[in-house]
Amino acid sequence: MQFELLKTDPHTKARAGKITTDHGVIETPIFMPVGTVASVKGVHQRELKEDINPDIILGNTYHLYLRPTTHILEQAGGLHKFMNWDRNILTDSGGYQVYSLSDTRKIKEEGVKFKSHIDGSYHFFSPENVMETQRSIGADIIMAFDECTPYPCDYQYAKKSMFMTHRWLDRCISHLEKVPPKYGYQQSLFPIVQGSVYKDLRQQSAEYIASKGADGNAIGGLSVGEPAEDMYEMTDLVCDILPKDKPRYLMGVGTPINILENIALGVDMFDCVMPTRNARNGMLFTSQGIINIKNKKWENDFSPIDPDGHTYVDTYYTKAYLRHLFAANEFLGKQIASIHNLGFYLWLVREARRRILAGDFPIWKENMVKQMGQRL
Repeated sequence: MQFELLKTDPHTKARAGKITTDHGVIETPIFMPVGTVASVKGVHQRELKEDINPDIILGNTYHLYLRPTTHILEQAGGLHKFMNWDRNILTDSGGYQVYSLSDTRKIKEEGVKFKSHIDGSYHFFSPENVMETQRSIGADIIMAFDECTPYPCDYQYAKKSMFMTHRWLDRCISHLEKVPPKYGYQQSLFPIVQGSVYKDLRQQSAEYIASKGADGNAIGGLSVGEPAEDMYEMTDLVCDILPKDKPRYLMGVGTPINILENIALGVDMFDCVMPTRNARNGMLFTSQGIINIKNKKWENDFSPIDPDGHTYVDTYYTKAYLRHLFAANEFLGKQIASIHNLGFYLWLVREARRRILAGDFPIWKENMVKQMGQRL
């Protein structure tokens, strides 16, 4: 994997870059649609390619391990072939899912024992077998196994967890050297910075992760309930430490405003279920603000979903029609809303990139933050 930093905004820390892998070029900053179980929920691969057009999507190791299982994925020739996706894929390590299963898992130095949400069966994740699982899945970018601490989190627990995440990282790196890629292309490991919202822990963790010289680095344990100001403070601190010549990935973030604020702090890569999850509940993100399409006020509004027309959906459907689909409980409504929100997120990061290269990112970003924060 190669990363080329093309420009850094002189007034902020926003960066425009280019990642190149065996599955193609990823222009940064980038938002990765979440394809948890080998599917970006409610969106065909054809629509994903032609209408949303991301350079990379995300898959989930925990979910793919349980279903369809790595055995099926290996038989298919890896996740790319299984889901007919010839562009880049990133897989998370399962650490966040382990965090979210707090009532049904037990964390020890060796790894994590957890109960399947599907059938209640017990399973065990260790740094070693998570690396093997991600080799079998075959993503281009794979994540180190970590523990994602909750918020709020006691300082001593956060410290203990951070050091265990570092030890697990060393085990991941060691084991990857023994288990080569399975499908004839390179896989790049990204370590994950932890430390909750404690500055000294975040600094220690970022320094440790930076010392590993990985192809890229991730920031985890944020967007788990902490105030946005804390997220920005931790991200700012960590980005000042992580290498400038490697991509930086802020995991699980977030709203369009969160994304612009963190781009300004030096983050290159994002993912979040928000655009599709909120779409299925009728919440639409636009350049003018946030729309709850279920509201009666849109019943006879025959204007485009986003009057600025940032997605192909805006040229096809009106607010009134989409509201009707939700009122009729027609699944097409959720599908259109999902395509719109994903398209808007991809437009947003690409426009940010264009503005960074053009030199007017700060002014544009401030205007967009004001507009997108409005409830319409």
